[in-house]
Amino acid sequence: MSLKALTSWYQGNNKIERLWLLAKIEFKLRYYENKLGLFWALLKPFMDITIYYIVFQIILKQDVPAFASYLFIGLILFNFFIESTTGTIQILNTKKYLYEYSNMNKLEIYLSTLLSNVIGFSFNLGMFILFYNFLEPESLGPSLYNFWIIPIFACLFIMALGTSLILSNIYIIAKDISQIWQVVSTMLLFVSPIFYKLINFKQALPSFEYANPLAGIIINARRVLMQGLPPDLDLLLFDYGYAFLLLFMGLILLNKLGSKAAERL
Repeated sequence: MSLKALTSWYQGNNKIERLWLLAKIEFKLRYYENKLGLFWALLKPFMDITIYYIVFQIILKQDVPAFASYLFIGLILFNFFIESTTGTIQILNTKKYLYEYSNMNKLEIYLSTLLSNVIGFSFNLGMFILFYNFLEPESLGPSLYNFWIIPIFACLFIMALGTSLILSNIYIIAKDISQIWQVVSTMLLFVSPIFYKLINFKQALPSFEYANPLAGIIINARRVLMQGLPPDLDLLLFDYGYAFLLLFMGLILLNKLGSKAAERL
C-alpha cells in the first residue's frame, strides 16, 4: 500500500516539467518581498558561518584544519535537511488548495518544495567549491572523488523527503510535532560533527555516526570534497538504509493519514 503514492505519481504527462516549474516559482517567491532578493540564498549561509566561526574557532579555539570550509560544507548540508523538513510540517494544510482543486498528487507537492531547496543548496555548494578551491589556503584542490557528492546528496534528499512525509502526516493528528521537531533539530545540530574535530566526535560518541545518519552524510561529504578520499561505503550504505526506511514509513503515513488531510486540517 505504501507504493500507491509512488505509482500514482507516474500517471499523467509533464510531471517533471511541472515539478521543476513549481520548484522555481517557490524558490523565487521565498525571497520576493526581500530587498536583497535571491542574494539572501547566498548571504544567509555566510552569516551563519561567520557567527559559528567566531564562536568555535576564535573563542573556543577548535583546532580543525581548513575550519571555515569544514564548517561551510557541514552547515549547508545540515541546513538543507532542516529547512526541507521544518518547512513541510504544515504543507498539507498550507497547500491544501493544490491537491483539493487541481489534479496534483500530494507527493508532487512535497517534491516541488524540496526541489526548491535543492536550488538554494546548489548555489551554496557552488560557493563552497569556489571558496575551498580558490580561497582556502589549506585546500587540497579538486579531485575526481568530488563527484561522489552526487550520490551522497541524493541520499540526503531521500532522507529529507521521508522525514518530511512522516512529520507532516503526524501533524494531521498531533500539532505538537512542530515544537517537538524544533527541539530535535537543535539536538541534531550539536550531535552532528559540524563544529567539532571528527576524532573528538568519535571519542565522545563512539560509532554514533551510524546511529545519526546526518553525521554520516557530513563525514562522507568532507571526505570526497575536502580530503581527496572516496566515501566510507559502509557508512553510505547505512545512510541509504535509513533514507529508504524513512521514505517507506512516510509513504505509509501519506497513504493512511494523508488521504484524509483535507477533512482534518
